[in-house]
Amino acid sequence: MAADNSMDGAFPWHLGVYDAHCHPTDTMSSVQTIQKMKTRVLTIMATRAEDQDLVESTAEKHSIKSSDASKWSKEECIVPCFGWHPWFSYQMYITDGENNEVEEPGNLTGDAKIAHYQSVLQPSRDKLSEEDVRILLSLPDPTPFHAFLARTRRHLEQYPYALVGEIGLDRSFRIPESWTDHQALWSQRNTRLTPGGREGRRLTPFRCSPEHQKKIFKLQLQLAADMGRAVSVHGVQAHGLLLEVLSTLWKGHEKEVLSKRQRKKRAEDDAVEEAALDFEASNTDTEKQKSTCTPYPPRICLHSYSGNVSNFKQYLNPAIPARIFASFSTAINLSDAMGEETPESFEQMVKTVPEQMLLVESDLHTAGGEMDCRLEDIVRRVCKVKGWGVEEGVERLGANWRAFVFGEG
Repeated sequence: MAADNSMDGAFPWHLGVYDAHCHPTDTMSSVQTIQKMKTRVLTIMATRAEDQDLVESTAEKHSIKSSDASKWSKEECIVPCFGWHPWFSYQMYITDGENNEVEEPGNLTGDAKIAHYQSVLQPSRDKLSEEDVRILLSLPDPTPFHAFLARTRRHLEQYPYALVGEIGLDRSFRIPESWTDHQALWSQRNTRLTPGGREGRRLTPFRCSPEHQKKIFKLQLQLAADMGRAVSVHGVQAHGLLLEVLSTLWKGHEKEVLSKRQRKKRAEDDAVEEAALDFEASNTDTEKQKSTCTPYPPRICLHSYSGNVSNFKQYLNPAIPARIFASFSTAINLSDAMGEETPESFEQMVKTVPEQMLLVESDLHTAGGEMDCRLEDIVRRVCKVKGWGVEEGVERLGANWRAFVFGEG
């Protein structure tokens, strides 16, 4: 019998569904359910101090060990990602020679701590009030970014299929008050949740400056480039800035864009050159290998992309040398609109993204059945917009995920 490829048939989990971006280590008790999920692999992000080791410990048990899915055991069901989220970039300080990734003396306290926060937070104040000083001293002691980069490099070396994420820029996020200002809230908090999230805390008037975020972002992009790893990128109200930072890395490495006539001529010249090289290789014992290292990450996913169609079209420039992907979720892109009609603006966005650049994600903070439901929902919506049968869509999206993670295709 022919396979059911309609929109109403049973969902083809057996073809392989992949979550391109999620945070189950924010609820560690849910991690034990990952093996029981219908989703085949979760791409799990680290974001802050509290979850780096949790992602690593989850990777010890569940990280995939091959790019060949036929060799995966049931226990191999995650791709770990290590990165520092822009929401927490203010907690890091940068010193000269950051790219050396040398261990720094330690955290900043007292006057040095206040001076750091004065330099990286907005609105900037020439004179701090007593309340400002109290807020700044209650924030975490800033830690050296050198040390984080060194640890992240070690994680990437340990897990050859690990990615860099979640990293990026966010101009809207306000820093929450410390837990010391919310003792009652802390005593009532859900202990299943990994510390570090907002969890209902009031917000301070402060935001991390775009300049400091850009430095943290760029250093992580450079690490990903050096290790040849893909990145999962967060961008909120900073789409122009984000592209600006990425562009600085691939400047001078843009692809040459040729006309149809030029492409035909180039193909003819390449054929002649290839024949000459084949002859030369047949008479040479060794051939010099070309370096594949680039100053920009090879693959970039714009996670839960929130820009408009015009913003995204800038990433369709054929001169961009990196492979660009855009992932979508119901949690962010559809405001948790499970079961509701797909907004026209979202349909137009999905129509704009070329089929080979599309990914799906849950962006949920807990693993399990709800994550499966979210992924099925977003896959069905994408398939409907693109005019794909569900089986066709699942296979296409799976191929795209493998291209993003492994560089296939």
